[in-house]
Amino acid sequence: MGPVRLEAITWDRLGDVLAERLLQLPTADGGPWPRVAFDGAPAARPGDLAERVAEALRIRGRRSLVIGTQGFLRPASLRLEHGHQDVESYYDGWYDTGALWREVFGPLEPGGSGRVLPDLRDPATDRATRSTYAQLPPGSFLLLHGPLLLRHWFPFDLSVHVLLSPGALRRRTPESEHWTLPAFERYEQETDPAGTADVLVRADDPRRPAWRG
Repeated sequence: MGPVRLEAITWDRLGDVLAERLLQLPTADGGPWPRVAFDGAPAARPGDLAERVAEALRIRGRRSLVIGTQGFLRPASLRLEHGHQDVESYYDGWYDTGALWREVFGPLEPGGSGRVLPDLRDPATDRATRSTYAQLPPGSFLLLHGPLLLRHWFPFDLSVHVLLSPGALRRRTPESEHWTLPAFERYEQETDPAGTADVLVRADDPRRPAWRG
């Protein structure tokens, strides 16, 4: 990817700008529930931006549901079958994409029920959360955040990628999780999230984000 021109912005302003953009968004397939990706490595904290946008939407009188993919991890017996630091498993097998299709995206298809499961498994205890379903009225937004989101062909109507340079990603990732870094290198090479996302946010300096979109 060549040089990208980015504009400095504050996080508060970014939340407002993205909310306004979402309010103008026609869903790609005519469905009544716009679906938005907040993609980024855990160190980039894409969930924080998703929550900020949700609050901006709430102030504007629109409902949204923020879901993190960490609530859809596969059971540890499957996820860690090849060890606790297997990069291939992290890249391809940690997240239950089938459950996300079934419990989140399926109900939000045209003619769907709008009845979404916000999480499936507690990442700390590895037990089912038994959460109640959330009923989203038409016009509500799904704000899904997590890593490696743009490689699964999920039907997003808008995608936001929170980018960290390789150096910033290494600095802000806990040393105990440095083993995951090759997965993000592979993701960049195979998917080019910075180039394919509708909105790009660079967060090398967490106090001074910049964006394109």
